[in-house]
Amino acid sequence: MSVSGNDSTIGSHAAAGDRDRPKTAPASGSPAHGRIETIDFARGLAVCLMILSHGVNGLLEFDDFTDWGMVPLHAITKFSSSLFIMVFGIALAVAFVPKTGAPDWPRRRNRLLWRGLVVLFWYKVLTVVEMYAQHDREAILDTLRYRNFPSYAEILGFYAIALLWIPWLLPLWARTPALLRWASPALLALASWWLLENFDFRGVPQLQAILVEHPDYYTWGQFSRGPLVLLGLLIGGLLLRCHDRTHARMALAGALALISAALLIAFVSLAGDSLDDRLQGIARNAGKHPPELMFMLFSLGGASALLALAVAGGDWLARVLRPVTLIGSDALMAFVFHIAVIFILFRDMLGYLHTVSYQFALTLSLGLILATSAWIWLLQRVQRRS
Repeated sequence: MSVSGNDSTIGSHAAAGDRDRPKTAPASGSPAHGRIETIDFARGLAVCLMILSHGVNGLLEFDDFTDWGMVPLHAITKFSSSLFIMVFGIALAVAFVPKTGAPDWPRRRNRLLWRGLVVLFWYKVLTVVEMYAQHDREAILDTLRYRNFPSYAEILGFYAIALLWIPWLLPLWARTPALLRWASPALLALASWWLLENFDFRGVPQLQAILVEHPDYYTWGQFSRGPLVLLGLLIGGLLLRCHDRTHARMALAGALALISAALLIAFVSLAGDSLDDRLQGIARNAGKHPPELMFMLFSLGGASALLALAVAGGDWLARVLRPVTLIGSDALMAFVFHIAVIFILFRDMLGYLHTVSYQFALTLSLGLILATSAWIWLLQRVQRRS
């Protein structure tokens, strides 16, 4: 989900300012080059896990999964959502926060707002793609009017709304004292929890779903997932300063690895003797909406480990695993492509819904990851030629 072509937040992270940035002496804390492919690679990891999850879940019921497919494979795919949202914040920190004081910031802000409308458009299109073969016209219209929500396309709904309000926050974030910035993820998490427990949202469950999530709707709440965006903003600020300094980058990767270890150790400790049952539940999305402690410990712990890998590997690893990086460089088109293939080609045209084995569905999903990378490569090649 890129901002536009080479500009990015939820797609490729290169900002409007990337191609304007001088290639000689960098600004304080800024890399001397424009694109940080580490971010594309991290986002690509998240999207690949998402494709793997959607590809199998889109064809089979959980009861059709093999034991080894459920845990660890589909438990691990739960790293994707937390990683994806954190990378959204990282990209904003790298590409847009340093520009909030520039004279052309209103133009950059408006491009982010426009990108939110583009993502909203694709969210609605993919809602229809997801639902057209299995739901009647009235159910589809209700979902388009926010009376209900899709499942597979709903992450785009989160980003579309976030891109309509976060651009207004970024100048304030840039001026906020460091202590308050570092405390902000915990403060927002507490505020989201308080609203979920104590506020009735005027009896409108859909509003609750959009803001802090609701157990009856598969949504990503702006406030409940907002702490991950703020955490990404913090990490992105550090990455911007240390990306071109190997020792500093490795220190950041090490810190992320330690955070990952602490979160996963906490998860294992709290699970105790019920660890296998907990992992089975997480693989089946237990505690995902609204986010519960055990799910978030596992998801955020795994996401931090993958982010540590991406930061440690730097642009070198991003080049070595180029297909993953390509997917992350234009995540919106990658998302559109894989949803269209699953629901139009696999489910409708080929009739694979509930008719294939787990191994076949898994093979299709792995192939879809490669096909998605090839599609992004082709799109970018056409764009360059035009």
